[in-house]
Amino acid sequence: MNTNARLSGRIGRMTEAAGSPVPGAGAGPASFGRVDPDGTVFVRTAAGERSVGQVPEVPAEEAIAFFTRRYDSLELEVSLLERRVSTGALSPDDAAGSVKTVRTAVDGAHAVGDLDGLLARLDALAPKLAEQRAVKRAERAKASEEARAAKETFVAEAEKFAAGNDWRGGVNRFRALLDQWKALPRLDRATDDELWHRFSSARTTYTRRRKAQFAQQGEQRESARVVKEKLAEEAEALAGSTDWGPTTGTYRELMTRWKQAGPAPRGIDETLWRRFRAAQDGFFAAKTAAMNEQDAEFAVNAEAKEALLSEAEAQLPVTDPAAGRALYRDLLERWSALGKVPRDSIRPLESRLRAIEEAVNHAEEDKWRRTNPEALARAQETAAKLEAQIAQLDAQAEAADARGDVRRAGEARSSAATYREWLEQAQKAVADYSG
Repeated sequence: MNTNARLSGRIGRMTEAAGSPVPGAGAGPASFGRVDPDGTVFVRTAAGERSVGQVPEVPAEEAIAFFTRRYDSLELEVSLLERRVSTGALSPDDAAGSVKTVRTAVDGAHAVGDLDGLLARLDALAPKLAEQRAVKRAERAKASEEARAAKETFVAEAEKFAAGNDWRGGVNRFRALLDQWKALPRLDRATDDELWHRFSSARTTYTRRRKAQFAQQGEQRESARVVKEKLAEEAEALAGSTDWGPTTGTYRELMTRWKQAGPAPRGIDETLWRRFRAAQDGFFAAKTAAMNEQDAEFAVNAEAKEALLSEAEAQLPVTDPAAGRALYRDLLERWSALGKVPRDSIRPLESRLRAIEEAVNHAEEDKWRRTNPEALARAQETAAKLEAQIAQLDAQAEAADARGDVRRAGEARSSAATYREWLEQAQKAVADYSG
């Protein structure tokens, strides 16, 4: 049988099947098509049969295969799209666009195969895309809420810095907050604009206050520079003084003024301080050297004064106030004639001198107290009153004995014994004042 005969046989058979229904699921792509004797190829769909093209003068299998290959490409495209949707490789919106594009390609495609099945598979993606859109909406809502909370936190922190005085840390923190703000997604326009306005206003307020503060500090530092330059000049003018006492006081006053002046500009402040300190150190070094030299000269005077003190201390305690006073006057005359002593010796020597003076004063006071007529009279009067009271109590005791009142007699004698102790002390006082 020649080729034309075979082709005519196939065409006849396919023509007979033209009115057959659409094949079921699982049927091969070729089963969805047929070829007319003139080479026109038809595809069967649920909407009916339609022509997809003409391939004349070729076997029917080849004509059908040409169009099933087109179907295979469409099926591959649908499969890839299904896989990308299921894995989330495409966003729901991008996937919907791809579905629309592929649907356009499938719907009315010049291909032979289960085109209705491909359209059904594309339709089956719609619920998945709806689910993914819902997930994306929830994720966006959550991210938006987190971004809103973060931006509100940034705004609160920015406003706190704007009201504070952290002029160094605030700059770095504002820079960090701005970088974090830019990394966050935008919110709805009204909310985002309102929060940004607050954040930006806080940053502007902080910047203005910081600039004003530094400008004020600059004025203060410049004023301090003028004051400290003058103080450094005064200190340098005094550095060669040998008027040790007054100049030392002047340097203390200069140091107080230096501290009150406040800081000058950083580099200048250190330079001025070195000038001031060098002048001060030079003066006090010269003073220390001079004092050490004086102390060496005064050491002999200290030894002589120690000898005087030892001589006077050997006559203590003072038993004769008049002799003690004469001794102290002689000590002072000889003391004054000896001159100055080293600074470290002044306090201990003067302490010993005061002790001698106090001993003399104590002896004089003791003698005056013992020879004071008024005090003697008061002591004698007290003793007389005590004696009279004792006599009265003794009489009361004897009277109680005569009545047989033992209790009252005992009370009177007990009181008389107490008064006798007081009388003894009073009589000692009379004896002291009489001596």
